[in-house]
Amino acid sequence: MPESFNNTIAIAMSGGVDSSTVAAMLKAEGHELVGLTLQLWNQKRLAGKEGLPVEVQGRCCSIDDVYDARRVAEKLEIPYYLVNEERRFEQDVVRPFVSEYLAGRTPIPCSLCNNHLKFDQLLTTARQIGADRIATGHYARNEYDPARGRWILKRPADASKDQTYFLFGLTQEQLSRTMFPLGGYTKPEVRDVAREHGLALAAKPDSQEICFIPGGDYKKFIDAYLHEQGEQMPETSGELVTANGEVLGRHGGVHNFTVGQRKGLGVSSPSPLYVLQIDSASHQVTVGGEAELGTSTLRARGLNWISIADLEAPMRVKVKIRHRHEPSWAVIEKIGEDDVLATFDEPVRAVTPGQAAVFYDEDEVVGGGWIAAL
Repeated sequence: MPESFNNTIAIAMSGGVDSSTVAAMLKAEGHELVGLTLQLWNQKRLAGKEGLPVEVQGRCCSIDDVYDARRVAEKLEIPYYLVNEERRFEQDVVRPFVSEYLAGRTPIPCSLCNNHLKFDQLLTTARQIGADRIATGHYARNEYDPARGRWILKRPADASKDQTYFLFGLTQEQLSRTMFPLGGYTKPEVRDVAREHGLALAAKPDSQEICFIPGGDYKKFIDAYLHEQGEQMPETSGELVTANGEVLGRHGGVHNFTVGQRKGLGVSSPSPLYVLQIDSASHQVTVGGEAELGTSTLRARGLNWISIADLEAPMRVKVKIRHRHEPSWAVIEKIGEDDVLATFDEPVRAVTPGQAAVFYDEDEVVGGGWIAAL
């Protein structure tokens, strides 16, 4: 059964239009609110290093965003706190991000941030200041299903803004204490609500980049971060080969590649070549034609189940393998205590180790895990 909560809600305020609108909506409904912004990364820390841009303003989690969040809190007359979590963000998000790329995988820092900070540390902080729940500007829905005795995560009304892919790691405890007030709104409707409440940032653009990487160039970021840490770039150069083993040339490091990549391969070919596979042990990068990108199976580990307690029998679901991927039909089955094999009806393009595989039943998130090499 759902718990009874007090009337105090902590708002995760990013300084964007979505979380600001959530704060205005809940304030109008009569809730007691406390605004919290997580300070996760010093945007000036690596600016201008190793070719990274010097200009860092106007980005997600920037000082501009903190200012905007504080200004909204002042307008709504709610308490506001800036919570410094830079150390934990570096430990749980930035370091794994760098390590994954150096191992030839393609990580999702937003999912790690959600799992370790936005729905973990933020809830802990909220309860310390007397709030039983948090509310965020994510586009998702959650509800309690008494028949299953579980909290269910669902896709939002605005399919183009669906963020459930990044939320597959939420626990039942976290879902029970989280509110997604924008789940039934489209983005244009949210901007209209923001204007109705007199929020000056109603037209503020959305951020599209990884928050801690100026300019979005992760390769330069990795170089700059390792240099700052006094660490040498590990030697991960190796051969570029075809699927049948023909050596086409050499590359400068596996962190320069991701599955499905076409540009920057460093070899010429009469027809386009794509990265098919990255071998972290041999540092071999396999390339081939677009038709070779398709695969009929994937393996996922580090599982988290939401609509079910566990996968006890093969289940037919739709599987999403990247944020912008249209989910594909597949059957998932356990092949180990923490391993699932997904077998697709039709081959899917560019299954990428390090990304998430999220399983859907209609609009419900069944669960998900991290794609591993077969």
